[in-house]
Amino acid sequence: MPGEPSVAVIGGSGFYELLASGEEIKVETPFGTPSDTIVVGEVAGRQVAFLPRHGRDHRFPPHKIPYRANLWALRSLGVRQVLAPSAVGSLTGDLQPGTLIVPDQLVDRTTGRQQTYYDADRAVHVPFADPYCPVGRAEAIAVARTAGWATADSGTLVVIDGPRFSTRAESRWYAAQGWTLVGMTGHPEAVLARELALCYTSLSLVTDTDAGVAEGEGVTQEEVLRAFGENVAKMRELVLSIIAALPAERRCPCPDTLSGITLPFELP
Repeated sequence: MPGEPSVAVIGGSGFYELLASGEEIKVETPFGTPSDTIVVGEVAGRQVAFLPRHGRDHRFPPHKIPYRANLWALRSLGVRQVLAPSAVGSLTGDLQPGTLIVPDQLVDRTTGRQQTYYDADRAVHVPFADPYCPVGRAEAIAVARTAGWATADSGTLVVIDGPRFSTRAESRWYAAQGWTLVGMTGHPEAVLARELALCYTSLSLVTDTDAGVAEGEGVTQEEVLRAFGENVAKMRELVLSIIAALPAERRCPCPDTLSGITLPFELP
């Protein structure tokens, strides 16, 4: 088995391969089987784990992804920092397809998703005012700008169940709240990472302008996949560069998330 990975990438649509070579590892968890086998390989002298969020064959729609198993499996391998690239829609005409957003806030509009590890024996309340790792965000923004990306350093991502896209009325309502992005997979991934005291950084690539903002027929799957495909090679290079820039020693609040909290079970 390769060395213990400290960094993981959870890849979304069009992002099913990252590491040129690596060892596949099957992991079972108390919360079931992850989306797919995890590939561990070396990037910039560090061991990195890669997990395709939807499975390599895209068999899991957003509301069926085994989020709890995915994050638990990564932590059990030694991962403590997670990068999460995904495709999102823009809720403003200012953010055009091809723009990279490193959001700083999240709004949950999903229903029925299992979004906590602590749903029995004892109540556990983790702080979540700022959903993303501040150090991971800062490094991602700096690397992206150095690489020449059109990058926004803040934004609010509203997460919907999917798998359908929004109606125009829903899209306009989200925009009226001041939210800037809409996606289907950023929650509960971020909160589960927080419950495991992991650093989690969202890398949101705008693939379309949402239905209530743009004229025309509305968003289609073909449009989203085409836009992500046009940028996926560039996104891979960016992710690899961010991995190299992440500090080996965590000096952010994330490791202390569970300090003073009595957990109902031991974390891996």
